[in-house]
Amino acid sequence: MANEFTAVFERDGEWYIAYCPEIPGANGQGKTKDEARASLAEAIALVLEDRRQDALRGIPPEAELETVTVK
Repeated sequence: MANEFTAVFERDGEWYIAYCPEIPGANGQGKTKDEARASLAEAIALVLEDRRQDALRGIPPEAELETVTVK
């Protein structure tokens, strides 16, 4: 699944700090913008996977699950 999110970059001394306004809690950092972007992408994936697992815990066992593709 591929999605696009907004990455906001700020400088903090020698570091780039990155965050994603659409995914609260997803933050990254790096000495370069590329490192911060990669760190943020990993954080976004981890946050979304954690939220997915948490949401699925409450589904009744008899419910039907399907995949929906968003373009």
